[in-house]
Amino acid sequence: MSFKTNSCQQISLEDSFLNLTAREKKALENSWAQVFADEIFPSIDEERFSVLYSEKGSRPDTPVNVIIGALIIKELFDYSDDELVENLMLDLHLQYALHTTSCTEQPLSDKTLSRFRKRCYDYETFHNVDLYHDCVKDLSAKIAREMKLNGRIRRMDSMMIESNIRFLSRMELIYTCIAKLVLHIKKETPEKIPEELSHYADPNDYNCAFYHQRNDDMQGTIRMLLKDSDLLASICGTDYEEVTEYQFFVRCLSDQSVVENGERRLKTKADGTMNSSVLQNPSDPDATYRNKAGKQHRGYAANLEETVGKNGSVVTDYQYDRNTRSDSEFLRDSLSRIGGRDSPYYRRRL
Repeated sequence: MSFKTNSCQQISLEDSFLNLTAREKKALENSWAQVFADEIFPSIDEERFSVLYSEKGSRPDTPVNVIIGALIIKELFDYSDDELVENLMLDLHLQYALHTTSCTEQPLSDKTLSRFRKRCYDYETFHNVDLYHDCVKDLSAKIAREMKLNGRIRRMDSMMIESNIRFLSRMELIYTCIAKLVLHIKKETPEKIPEELSHYADPNDYNCAFYHQRNDDMQGTIRMLLKDSDLLASICGTDYEEVTEYQFFVRCLSDQSVVENGERRLKTKADGTMNSSVLQNPSDPDATYRNKAGKQHRGYAANLEETVGKNGSVVTDYQYDRNTRSDSEFLRDSLSRIGGRDSPYYRRRL
């Protein structure tokens, strides 16, 4: 897919805006869509995202400024991806804001946003550059200038972001890591899996292991899982060190168990090695645990930086990290980016 800018949106004779009555046009022009269409949308820098696309001649991409604008609107109104795509087809506010009123068919599909996010994620992974963050930050700075906010007064706050993962007990976590590794090995070299471990590849085995057992069988289940873990580890040896499922399996065993007198057992608080960074769910290995204000959180933390003035305020920067990171660490990072105590933005609180 090749990159092509969308700097010029031509109005066709079938443009839906032209078919509105004078009253309808006035209502649309007095809505949020007019401000977005005139101030936000034209300021989206498409060129910075050109690195995500092929340089070879091929089918042109979905306009980047439409995707970025749609992602911003998604957050403004708390839409899901499906809701955003549907509303863009039916709501003239969104079409007007994104300059797509002349399109015979709206350019977003159900997979457009997820594929774009993946491209951005892959690029950040390899180049350590968050293109979307930089784009939003530039747009926020423009809004702050329009509001005549000089940036000398800022305030920060953090919020917990829950990871969309199922809470797993320690038993379920160990079982899940074993099952995922067994499935991987069985696909590659099925002859390596002995009979006593083959049941982990059965999709109905999970229910048998947890939902159909009595409470007094739990200790026996734990002993069986730890015994099977040792057997699986001996089968793998060093052949699977680069395999993701194996890495999660080893991490889980290291987090949750310890070998004592030649026998593996679950760790306890007395071992003093359980911490908030342990694996919560292999579906989201970076999610961490934190207890804040009496509530348990599994996921991440977002730190929002807001520029404040007499004309209002606007979020001009944000940071996103594991929820084990403290507010003071976020603050130190922010000060280092803007010049620390010598920066004109720094104001010591008395």
